Amino acid sequence: MCGRLSQYRGIHDFVATLSMPNALVNTAGDEALAHYNVAPTTQVALLHLEGETLHADRVRWGWQPHWSREHSIPVNARVEKVAHGPFFREIWPHRAIAPIDNWFEWVYEGGPSKQPYLVRRRDRAPILCAAIGQYPAGGRDPKTDDGFVIITADSVGGMIDLHDRRPVTLSPELAREWLNLAMPKELAHQMLLHQGEPAEAFEWFKVDNAIGNVRNQQPDLLTPIGKVLRGDRKGNG
Repeated sequence: MCGRLSQYRGIHDFVATLSMPNALVNTAGDEALAHYNVAPTTQVALLHLEGETLHADRVRWGWQPHWSREHSIPVNARVEKVAHGPFFREIWPHRAIAPIDNWFEWVYEGGPSKQPYLVRRRDRAPILCAAIGQYPAGGRDPKTDDGFVIITADSVGGMIDLHDRRPVTLSPELAREWLNLAMPKELAHQMLLHQGEPAEAFEWFKVDNAIGNVRNQQPDLLTPIGKVLRGDRKGNG
Protein backbone atom coordinates (compact mmCIF):
# COMPACT_ATOMS: atom_id res chain seq x y z
CA MET A 1 0.00 0.00 0.00
CA CYS A 2 1.60 3.19 -1.20
CA GLY A 3 0.06 5.68 1.23
CA ARG A 4 -2.76 7.59 -0.45
CA LEU A 5 -6.52 7.18 -0.04
CA SER A 6 -9.94 8.85 -0.36
CA GLN A 7 -12.48 9.50 2.38
CA TYR A 8 -15.26 11.55 0.84
CA ARG A 9 -18.50 10.20 2.31
CA GLY A 10 -19.94 11.41 5.60
CA ILE A 11 -19.41 9.74 8.98
CA HIS A 12 -23.02 8.59 9.09
CA ASP A 13 -22.55 6.70 5.80
CA PHE A 14 -19.56 4.86 7.25
CA VAL A 15 -21.37 4.12 10.52
CA ALA A 16 -24.37 2.78 8.58
CA THR A 17 -22.07 0.33 6.78
CA LEU A 18 -20.57 -0.76 10.08
CA SER A 19 -24.15 -1.38 11.28
CA MET A 20 -23.61 -0.88 15.01
CA PRO A 21 -26.57 0.02 17.24
CA ASN A 22 -24.29 1.81 19.73
CA ALA A 23 -24.66 5.46 20.60
CA LEU A 24 -22.34 7.66 18.52
CA VAL A 25 -20.12 10.51 19.71
CA ASN A 26 -19.09 12.29 16.54
CA THR A 27 -16.42 15.00 16.65
CA ALA A 28 -15.61 14.55 12.94
CA GLY A 29 -18.67 16.48 11.78
CA ASP A 30 -21.92 15.59 10.06
CA GLU A 31 -21.10 16.86 6.57
CA ALA A 32 -19.47 14.85 3.80
CA LEU A 33 -15.72 14.62 4.47
CA ALA A 34 -14.95 15.37 0.78
CA HIS A 35 -11.30 14.25 0.95
CA TYR A 36 -10.55 12.77 -2.48
CA ASN A 37 -6.76 12.69 -2.25
CA VAL A 38 -5.53 12.04 1.30
CA ALA A 39 -1.80 11.89 2.01
CA PRO A 40 -0.05 10.65 5.18
CA THR A 41 -0.12 12.95 8.25
CA THR A 42 -3.57 14.26 7.19
CA GLN A 43 -6.35 14.24 9.79
CA VAL A 44 -8.59 11.30 8.86
CA ALA A 45 -11.89 10.19 10.38
CA LEU A 46 -11.32 7.18 12.64
CA LEU A 47 -13.88 4.96 14.40
CA HIS A 48 -13.24 3.33 17.77
CA LEU A 49 -15.26 1.91 20.61
CA GLU A 50 -15.13 3.27 24.14
CA GLY A 51 -17.23 1.18 26.47
CA GLU A 52 -20.57 0.84 24.67
CA THR A 53 -20.17 4.08 22.72
CA LEU A 54 -18.84 4.39 19.17
CA HIS A 55 -16.58 7.41 18.64
CA ALA A 56 -15.73 9.16 15.40
CA ASP A 57 -12.73 11.49 15.66
CA ARG A 58 -10.32 13.13 13.26
CA VAL A 59 -6.90 11.62 13.92
CA ARG A 60 -3.59 12.03 12.09
CA TRP A 61 -2.77 9.20 9.68
CA GLY A 62 0.65 8.18 10.97
CA TRP A 63 2.09 7.39 14.39
CA GLN A 64 5.38 6.52 16.01
CA PRO A 65 6.47 5.95 19.62
CA HIS A 66 8.15 8.83 21.40
CA TRP A 67 11.44 6.93 21.60
CA SER A 68 11.71 6.30 17.86
CA ARG A 69 14.43 8.09 15.93
CA GLU A 70 12.89 7.41 12.52
CA HIS A 71 12.68 10.55 10.41
CA SER A 72 9.47 9.48 8.67
CA ILE A 73 6.25 8.71 10.54
CA PRO A 74 4.93 5.19 9.76
CA VAL A 75 1.40 5.11 8.33
CA ASN A 76 1.10 1.33 8.01
CA ALA A 77 1.92 -1.68 10.19
CA ARG A 78 2.64 -5.19 8.90
CA VAL A 79 0.13 -7.70 10.21
CA GLU A 80 2.87 -10.33 10.56
CA LYS A 81 4.77 -8.24 13.14
CA VAL A 82 2.35 -5.74 14.64
CA ALA A 83 1.17 -7.90 17.55
CA HIS A 84 4.60 -8.99 18.80
CA GLY A 85 7.16 -6.36 17.81
CA PRO A 86 8.18 -3.51 20.15
CA PHE A 87 7.45 -0.62 17.77
CA PHE A 88 3.65 -0.74 17.99
CA ARG A 89 3.37 -2.40 21.40
CA GLU A 90 1.99 0.76 23.00
CA ILE A 91 -0.96 1.08 20.60
CA TRP A 92 -1.62 -2.57 19.70
CA PRO A 93 -4.42 -2.79 22.33
CA HIS A 94 -6.12 0.32 20.88
CA ARG A 95 -8.06 -1.06 17.95
CA ALA A 96 -9.91 1.13 15.46
CA ILE A 97 -11.44 1.15 11.99
CA ALA A 98 -10.31 3.59 9.29
CA PRO A 99 -13.32 3.79 6.95
CA ILE A 100 -12.32 4.81 3.42
CA ASP A 101 -13.82 4.95 -0.04
CA ASN A 102 -10.77 3.79 -1.99
CA TRP A 103 -6.99 3.79 -2.00
CA PHE A 104 -4.38 4.38 -4.70
CA GLU A 105 -1.35 2.50 -5.98
CA TRP A 106 1.33 3.56 -8.48
CA VAL A 107 2.59 0.98 -11.01
CA TYR A 108 5.56 1.30 -13.36
CA GLU A 109 4.39 0.43 -16.86
CA GLY A 110 7.18 2.05 -18.85
CA GLY A 111 7.64 5.70 -19.65
CA PRO A 112 8.86 8.57 -17.48
CA SER A 113 6.52 8.04 -14.52
CA LYS A 114 4.40 5.45 -12.73
CA GLN A 115 0.72 5.01 -13.55
CA PRO A 116 -1.73 5.65 -10.67
CA TYR A 117 -4.54 3.14 -10.06
CA LEU A 118 -7.60 3.52 -7.85
CA VAL A 119 -8.73 0.48 -5.82
CA ARG A 120 -12.33 0.26 -4.58
CA ARG A 121 -14.87 -2.38 -3.61
CA ARG A 122 -16.73 -3.91 -6.53
CA ASP A 123 -20.04 -3.14 -4.80
CA ARG A 124 -18.89 0.49 -4.16
CA ALA A 125 -19.50 0.10 -0.41
CA PRO A 126 -17.11 1.78 2.05
CA ILE A 127 -13.91 -0.08 2.89
CA LEU A 128 -13.36 -0.85 6.57
CA CYS A 129 -9.60 -0.94 7.24
CA ALA A 130 -8.23 -2.47 10.43
CA ALA A 131 -6.21 0.12 12.32
CA ILE A 132 -4.56 0.78 15.67
CA GLY A 133 -3.66 4.09 17.19
CA GLN A 134 -3.39 6.67 19.91
CA TYR A 135 -6.52 8.78 19.95
CA PRO A 136 -8.77 10.76 22.33
CA ALA A 137 -10.38 8.46 24.91
CA GLY A 138 -11.75 8.81 28.40
CA GLY A 139 -12.85 12.37 27.70
CA ARG A 140 -9.31 13.70 27.20
CA ASP A 141 -8.52 16.35 24.62
CA PRO A 142 -6.58 15.44 21.46
CA LYS A 143 -2.77 15.45 21.75
CA THR A 144 -0.25 16.61 19.18
CA ASP A 145 1.29 13.13 19.00
CA ASP A 146 -2.03 11.30 18.47
CA GLY A 147 -2.13 9.18 15.33
CA PHE A 148 -3.00 5.83 13.83
CA VAL A 149 -1.67 3.28 11.36
CA ILE A 150 -3.48 1.00 8.93
CA ILE A 151 -2.58 -2.69 9.17
CA THR A 152 -1.38 -4.29 5.93
CA ALA A 153 -0.88 -7.83 4.62
CA ASP A 154 0.63 -9.49 1.55
CA SER A 155 -1.37 -8.91 -1.60
CA VAL A 156 -3.10 -11.87 -3.22
CA GLY A 157 -4.74 -12.61 -6.56
CA GLY A 158 -4.64 -9.94 -9.24
CA MET A 159 -3.92 -7.30 -6.62
CA ILE A 160 -0.29 -8.46 -6.64
CA ASP A 161 0.08 -6.65 -9.97
CA LEU A 162 -0.49 -3.35 -8.17
CA HIS A 163 1.58 -3.66 -5.01
CA ASP A 164 2.98 -6.40 -2.80
CA ARG A 165 1.04 -5.06 0.21
CA ARG A 166 -2.62 -4.20 0.74
CA PRO A 167 -4.67 -2.95 3.69
CA VAL A 168 -6.34 -5.58 5.86
CA THR A 169 -10.02 -4.86 5.23
CA LEU A 170 -12.86 -6.44 7.16
CA SER A 171 -16.49 -7.26 6.55
CA PRO A 172 -18.86 -5.23 8.76
CA GLU A 173 -19.37 -8.27 11.03
CA LEU A 174 -15.64 -8.77 11.55
CA ALA A 175 -15.06 -5.02 11.88
CA ARG A 176 -17.50 -4.98 14.80
CA GLU A 177 -15.59 -7.85 16.40
CA TRP A 178 -12.28 -6.05 15.85
CA LEU A 179 -13.60 -2.96 17.61
CA ASN A 180 -14.83 -4.98 20.58
CA LEU A 181 -11.92 -4.73 23.01
CA ALA A 182 -13.33 -7.64 25.00
CA MET A 183 -12.00 -9.94 22.28
CA PRO A 184 -8.56 -11.21 23.37
CA LYS A 185 -5.66 -9.61 21.52
CA GLU A 186 -4.37 -12.92 20.18
CA LEU A 187 -7.75 -13.80 18.70
CA ALA A 188 -7.89 -10.33 17.14
CA HIS A 189 -4.49 -10.93 15.56
CA GLN A 190 -5.52 -14.32 14.18
CA MET A 191 -8.61 -12.71 12.65
CA LEU A 192 -6.45 -10.20 10.79
CA LEU A 193 -4.08 -12.91 9.61
CA HIS A 194 -6.75 -15.22 8.22
CA GLN A 195 -10.09 -13.44 7.75
CA GLY A 196 -9.42 -10.25 5.82
CA GLU A 197 -11.48 -9.66 2.70
CA PRO A 198 -10.24 -11.39 -0.49
CA ALA A 199 -8.95 -9.65 -3.61
CA GLU A 200 -12.13 -10.75 -5.39
CA ALA A 201 -14.07 -8.13 -3.39
CA PHE A 202 -12.19 -5.32 -5.19
CA GLU A 203 -11.68 -3.74 -8.58
CA TRP A 204 -9.18 -1.18 -9.83
CA PHE A 205 -8.52 1.08 -12.79
CA LYS A 206 -6.16 3.76 -14.03
CA VAL A 207 -6.78 7.36 -13.04
CA ASP A 208 -5.27 10.66 -14.13
CA ASN A 209 -1.73 11.52 -13.05
CA ALA A 210 -3.14 14.62 -11.34
CA ILE A 211 -3.78 12.42 -8.30
CA GLY A 212 -0.04 12.59 -7.68
CA ASN A 213 -0.36 16.19 -6.47
CA VAL A 214 -2.03 16.15 -3.06
CA ARG A 215 -3.26 19.71 -3.59
CA ASN A 216 -5.65 18.34 -6.20
CA GLN A 217 -8.87 17.42 -4.37
CA GLN A 218 -11.64 17.45 -6.99
CA PRO A 219 -13.95 14.41 -7.33
CA ASP A 220 -13.14 13.88 -11.02
CA LEU A 221 -9.74 12.57 -9.88
CA LEU A 222 -11.61 9.29 -9.31
CA THR A 223 -12.81 8.93 -12.91
CA PRO A 224 -11.74 5.62 -14.52
CA ILE A 225 -9.38 5.64 -17.47
CA GLY A 226 -9.77 2.54 -19.62
CA LYS A 227 -10.64 -0.96 -18.45
CA VAL A 228 -11.80 -1.80 -14.92
CA LEU A 229 -9.82 -4.78 -13.58
CA ARG A 230 -10.93 -7.14 -10.85
CA GLY A 231 -9.45 -9.41 -8.21
CA ASP A 232 -10.19 -12.48 -10.31
CA ARG A 233 -8.10 -10.84 -13.06
CA LYS A 234 -11.11 -10.42 -15.35
CA GLY A 235 -11.53 -6.99 -16.90
CA ASN A 236 -14.70 -5.02 -17.53
CA GLY A 237 -15.47 -2.16 -19.87
